[in-house]
Amino acid sequence: MGGSGRDREQDPVTRIYFYTLMLLVACKGRQGTVMNEPVAEVSRPAWVLARPVDDLDYIGIGSCPKARADYQESAKKNALNDLASEISVRVEGNSLLSSLDSRTRFTETYQSNIRTTSNEQLEGFEMVDSWQDAREYWVYYRLDKSVHARIKAERKEKALAIARDGFGRAHERLAAGDLKGAFDQDLRALIAMKEYWGENDQVTVGDRQVPLANAIFADLQRLTSSVRFAPLPERCLLDYSDRFAREMLITASFSDGTLARRLVQLPVTFSWPGTSGRVSESRGTDEEGHVRATVKHVEMNGATADLLVRLNMDEMVSPELDPVFVRPVVSSLTVPEVHVPIDLTMPRLHVTSNETNLGQPVSAGIAIGIKEELTAKGFRIVGRPADADLLLDLRASTREGGQSNGFFTTLLDVTWSFRDRRTNDVVVEGGRQGVKGIQLDHVKAGLDAYKKAGNDLRKELVSSMLNTLL
Repeated sequence: MGGSGRDREQDPVTRIYFYTLMLLVACKGRQGTVMNEPVAEVSRPAWVLARPVDDLDYIGIGSCPKARADYQESAKKNALNDLASEISVRVEGNSLLSSLDSRTRFTETYQSNIRTTSNEQLEGFEMVDSWQDAREYWVYYRLDKSVHARIKAERKEKALAIARDGFGRAHERLAAGDLKGAFDQDLRALIAMKEYWGENDQVTVGDRQVPLANAIFADLQRLTSSVRFAPLPERCLLDYSDRFAREMLITASFSDGTLARRLVQLPVTFSWPGTSGRVSESRGTDEEGHVRATVKHVEMNGATADLLVRLNMDEMVSPELDPVFVRPVVSSLTVPEVHVPIDLTMPRLHVTSNETNLGQPVSAGIAIGIKEELTAKGFRIVGRPADADLLLDLRASTREGGQSNGFFTTLLDVTWSFRDRRTNDVVVEGGRQGVKGIQLDHVKAGLDAYKKAGNDLRKELVSSMLNTLL
């Protein structure tokens, strides 16, 4: 009896334990059921599904796969590029950009580079929202159009102020004869306002309203087109008395009808056809506007030649300025130059020859061919030594060489020398030994040797002479 009483007293505890155990099992079962259910896809916001329309703001939306390590930064960059593309650039018909495009087809390149610069300088934008799921990250930016207009106006005013100041400094430099400095100031002024080349940029300069970019560009044109080069002498005369070298003096000046100045430290290039290819030299003018160059080693090739004196535009442009914007501006300018005729007067030549074949004089020897070749190169053959600048002494003789199988060999020896008539100094000399002729007898073999030597020596000897002189 007592035992059954204790069992009845423990029944509530047993029941509590039983119910607790059942509850834990039931919860575990429900938890397993929830974990096995598929995850619902995060709903995309409306601005991801369809681009918003807003008359008051510029909008930029960008996305990037989350597989990229920099997906957030990349999405932001894409959104800002998208925002910047909404800010259209309208090219005014009378703007500098319009003028440059007509010459160089520059607008497309310009807009691409300006858009890149503008993207890097965007201000006043704000992030509206961002969204992501397991695969993508999206970001939404906007820029108040009135805020952008205010910021742009402030930046434009600063750029125009810098340009106005550079424009004024250019006039000061030119008044001092420093055209290179004036050119640099104008170019820097123009680059300072490059973002606004396609826009209206009327400013007050002095007592008048001018479109600033066009005014600066016109000043650059005036600077280069008003440069004058005056050569002394007016023709470059090269002759044997000066050993075919002539120093040329060039005076550089500026003259536009209102101002006339000698130009100092102006980079100038000299170029002419040389015997080893075109020669090009660059020098700067001195404090008196003078620059000198020695013209020598000129290649005539039977045609006229000239010395080209030109403003060195490469030296006029600072390497720190962006070539993308500088190149179309500079290529549109008139580059001042002057052509100085080169007159090459070859020496007067007297020829003495002694040519024999086995001791007998040769009437049609090597000297005749050499005279013809030298005459074709501009040498003047004179009859008296006293009238000559150079004296050519040519000696040639033959000797028997032997015979074989009915054929006879004769060998020809030739020497020559060019001497300066006034000093008797040897200018160039040379020779050829043992030129072989083969015929049916020694005399004919000797004439054969003369023929071979004449064909070779007329070009060899003349070429050697020209290389020495020029």
